[in-house]
Amino acid sequence: MSSVPSGQAINAKKQDLAYSADLSKKTKSKLTKLAAWIDDRNIPFLVTSIGMIVMLLWAGSYKMTRPGAEGITPLVSNSPLTWWQFKLFGPYIGADFIGLTEWLAASLIIVGYFKPKAGILGGLVATVMFFTTSTMIITTPGTIISVPGIHGMRYMSFLGLFLFKDLISLGVSFYLISYFGKKAILAENEDYA
Repeated sequence: MSSVPSGQAINAKKQDLAYSADLSKKTKSKLTKLAAWIDDRNIPFLVTSIGMIVMLLWAGSYKMTRPGAEGITPLVSNSPLTWWQFKLFGPYIGADFIGLTEWLAASLIIVGYFKPKAGILGGLVATVMFFTTSTMIITTPGTIISVPGIHGMRYMSFLGLFLFKDLISLGVSFYLISYFGKKAILAENEDYA
């Protein structure tokens, strides 16, 4: 497969950009004008990427503290995907590796603003990380509880809800891969034009 884009692919991208630019001119209702205004200013990307960067830097920093390492020990040690890490390195060094991985993902996403391929890598690191932590909803004892007085009904505990945010973060990671991927494709096409 050739890495040089066809003329048809370049034209399709130009049409997509033209459609996006004309989107706000084609709105008819206040609701669609609001949606176009949000899209024109790239607000979804800015909110999700900055939110992800802040969360990864903050959470990564916390994991490199004694309370942070002790707090994730039950999660990591009950996961079939990560239990070995604390056995091999111990909880403090193991938590440091997890925190540094979060810093790496955040740093790559930041660099992605200028070099989109780095953003793709940051999204991939975050995707692997959040897939792993999302599975902890199932593997960590106490994430799903029954409520006294309601027979047969089960709910997520506070711990389960805490881990559920990682499922949402997994979706954000995929979105960032897609966003940076489109930017990288456009940059590659400009190089060939």
